[in-house]
Amino acid sequence: MRHSTPLYAAPDHGAEQVSEVLPGEPLLVLETRDGWACARTAYDYPGWLPQAALGGEVDPGWLEPSAAEPLEHARTLLGTPYLWGGMTERGIDCSGLVHMSFRATGRLVPRDADLQEDAGVPVDELRPGDLISYGDGATADHVAFWLGEGRILHATGRDGVNRVLEEPEPEELRARRRRVFRL
Repeated sequence: MRHSTPLYAAPDHGAEQVSEVLPGEPLLVLETRDGWACARTAYDYPGWLPQAALGGEVDPGWLEPSAAEPLEHARTLLGTPYLWGGMTERGIDCSGLVHMSFRATGRLVPRDADLQEDAGVPVDELRPGDLISYGDGATADHVAFWLGEGRILHATGRDGVNRVLEEPEPEELRARRRRVFRL
């Protein structure tokens, strides 16, 4: 990819953005049709993008560490606007924040909260940097970093907030806790 490109759920600009493909990262094109490419990312995430966005070389350093700890990187994104399917400082969602924070340490983890929860190892005693998943149904729909002392760091689209922030764990999230884990 030459530039950050939305990855859509279907071959249509009006479809839901499910992620982003970033410049230099590997991408496997599975099929092309009507100006669209169905692709799978290096972290095994499928989606559609405009075929015209394809091009450029894979950056051999695309997964080189730039941070020592995921939480260190997550803090660099404080204030970033919330964007469903986003993975950059222009906009990011909760699981994109976790994904990109681990990626900054050279670790490739799943993209979505439910997949992150599935890949995690449950913990009994929370430490700063551990993760908490939230949800009402059969799968997680939100994920946050634990900071300690009742505080979390996460990307939220909550009314009046709509950004990456550190805050006391909101009661409405605490009531929806599913699992605490480490990746």
